[in-house]
Amino acid sequence: MSIKLGDTAPDFQAETSLGDIKFHEFLGNSWGILFSHPADYTPVCTTELGYTSKLKPEFDKRGTKVIALSVDGVEDHQNWIKDINETQHTEVQFPIIADKDRKISELYDFIHPNASATATVRSLLIIDPLKKVRLIITYPASTGRNFNEILRVLDSLQLVDSHTIATPVNWESGDDVIVPPIISTEDARKIFPKGVTEIKPYLRYTPQPNT
Repeated sequence: MSIKLGDTAPDFQAETSLGDIKFHEFLGNSWGILFSHPADYTPVCTTELGYTSKLKPEFDKRGTKVIALSVDGVEDHQNWIKDINETQHTEVQFPIIADKDRKISELYDFIHPNASATATVRSLLIIDPLKKVRLIITYPASTGRNFNEILRVLDSLQLVDSHTIATPVNWESGDDVIVPPIISTEDARKIFPKGVTEIKPYLRYTPQPNT
């Protein structure tokens, strides 16, 4: 199964390091991040999970729940978490899914046979409160993810959902945003009280709306 942007994230039941879950029920009305790991006790994953744990206040601020997946069992996850907490100086509080039979990895297309027949690639999905997939990023197993970028995209998606705008290259929260082509410049000046700067008829900027 290949999951694409705009698809409904498949529901599933799973054992995790924090007990059994139903995925959609776990997400509730929150935004969600699901990200896969090739295996427990691996160095890159250890750094990723530690850094994600430290970002908990940032995810909480954005109404976002985080859940990881690794193709090992619950006992391994729980012991590995002790290592993560020790080496990364944190306290992992989000669940890690046990996927020994790789059913969830296959459901979410996390195993790419030409890269590895058994280990998952380093994929990450952002899922909105309607359970729609809004972002898919896939890294090779050897490359750690940039979670500052994940926060940036999350900010963009949440802003786009609350205002009719788009965000330009390298946008960061607080920067000017783009007026989409579907809105005329005349209408834009009424919609965006902070003003509109027209570079070209199709390229207009406005200060970021209040969130």
